[in-house]
Amino acid sequence: MKKVINWGIIAPGRIARKFASDLKLVDNANLLAVASREINKAKEFAHEFDAQRSYGSYVELANDPDVDVVYVASPHVFHYEHSLLCLHKGKHVLCEKPMGMNAQQVKELAMVADQRNLFLMEAFWTNFIPSFVKCREIVANGVIGDIKVIQADFGFKANYDVNARTFNKELGGGSLLDIGLYPVFLALELAGEPDQIKASAIIGSTGVDETCSMVFNYQKKGIIANLSSSFLVSTPTEALIYGTLGTIKMHTQWHAPTSISIIKDGKEDTLTFNEPGFGYEYEIQEVVSCLLSNLKESSGFPLSKSILLHQTLDRVRAEIDLSYKFD
Repeated sequence: MKKVINWGIIAPGRIARKFASDLKLVDNANLLAVASREINKAKEFAHEFDAQRSYGSYVELANDPDVDVVYVASPHVFHYEHSLLCLHKGKHVLCEKPMGMNAQQVKELAMVADQRNLFLMEAFWTNFIPSFVKCREIVANGVIGDIKVIQADFGFKANYDVNARTFNKELGGGSLLDIGLYPVFLALELAGEPDQIKASAIIGSTGVDETCSMVFNYQKKGIIANLSSSFLVSTPTEALIYGTLGTIKMHTQWHAPTSISIIKDGKEDTLTFNEPGFGYEYEIQEVVSCLLSNLKESSGFPLSKSILLHQTLDRVRAEIDLSYKFD
């Protein structure tokens, strides 16, 4: 009989609720404990999702000897701190993105995980969703020929609140780190590290980017990626991958699409995907499989990809002159 992997969740917010729901869909995965800075929140969450233990502090959860791996779902600015806490307490970690506020924090987490022989992965769920896996496969098989243009957007009209996670600089606010990293991820995944980055942003009154536009130039490969993110307007949130032989359209919401289309020779072939949960079960399954195989990194989303992602986000931020206190 396979071992059951016991999970702990730090910060039971909106994403953690979806995650906990999808955890039930994965074999050999058990939600053992949940921690919130407010014990009543932890208790309510634990009751709703059948977690056996609830804690009023993150340290208590990290000290629980029966917790194998911790899902860190706190606001951006705390990801590094809370992941580091868990690693130092000997816990494997799946950290919500962005894993750090800059590449240096991500490199430090990777170094600590390596030193302590622990598993660490950034929770980039899109990477493991079947529709995205299929899209990557179509590209790799040369179905649309050589990629020439990548176009991806992610925008929604956020409720303007200077204290909200989205706009508060102290909480790591801004569209780039919250949703802009999805288009950046797509370009890196399909075309690799860009030779040149040009970016422009609307910086709001709270000092963070409310809209960000990026152009990645792959001079050597002959590829251009046009990417954008916004909290000011709702955009189609679609991705188009234009190749010399055809086009792939990832329909809205493209970062977790239930359908993708291949457009070739004037014909459109649409593939649909039935999603049993919210889409988090695939990254959960990846972590469980890695831990059962005693792996310290996912081959599907290794730490090198997270480091490159954050180095690229740092390059974009340099272009739009956006820095945080952690830089």
